Amino acid sequence: MKKTIVITGATSGFGQAIARRFCADGWSLILVGRRQERLEELSRELGRQEDILSLNLDVRDRAQVFEAFEQLPEAFAKVDVLVNNAGLALGLEPSWATDIEDWETMIDTNIKGVTYCTRALLPIMVENNSGMIVNIGSTAGSWPYAGGNVYGGTKAFVQQFSRNLRCDLLGKNIRVTNLEPGMAETEFSKTRFKGDAEKAGKVYAGAKPLTANDIAEAVHWVVHLPPHVNVNSMELMSIDQTWSPLAVNRNNQS
Repeated sequence: MKKTIVITGATSGFGQAIARRFCADGWSLILVGRRQERLEELSRELGRQEDILSLNLDVRDRAQVFEAFEQLPEAFAKVDVLVNNAGLALGLEPSWATDIEDWETMIDTNIKGVTYCTRALLPIMVENNSGMIVNIGSTAGSWPYAGGNVYGGTKAFVQQFSRNLRCDLLGKNIRVTNLEPGMAETEFSKTRFKGDAEKAGKVYAGAKPLTANDIAEAVHWVVHLPPHVNVNSMELMSIDQTWSPLAVNRNNQS
């Protein structure tokens, strides 16, 4: 029987790569994104229109999310996998100088969007006693860095939310994985720096970062493990990235 995967943030980066990977396996796809033209372009690229449902919505809008998932066509109504991929980072300013609207956008997308989509679709999985949620977290949820402030906080939430979902779902045949990528070259840094391609490029200069396809392969692997195997969390980094040394202020004059 054909399986169905919901992918949020399907219009770029990880989301697009995950869609391509699962489409190649014959899955039915529910693609969620804010940019209608990107959804249409991806849908045309993938073909198999009868197996693709595009939902042009903003995961930050609770009413939109619940209305869309409550009205899924019968052919897409049995959701097997939800990939909560929609998310972003904005800015690297210190916490006292950041744009508060950037903080709110990250909280609304990375936290509220994940909870809305999960709450809307989880009852379907519980009723079927089958399913999987893959949350795209970040190494920033475990390891802080200067300027990461609220972004890191939102990904720490995703980590704990994933763990607590596992506790709630004990006794159900529903798996939950928090996938935590490190440095990966997508539109992520360009978004963080408000479209400044030069700044974004410096993030990856001289290194070979992870790619969207790497993350798609990781998602594919955890989903296709035997149904009794749950990968609680998976942290991925490029070989060219590791943890930073502890920062020390060398200018203390007190």
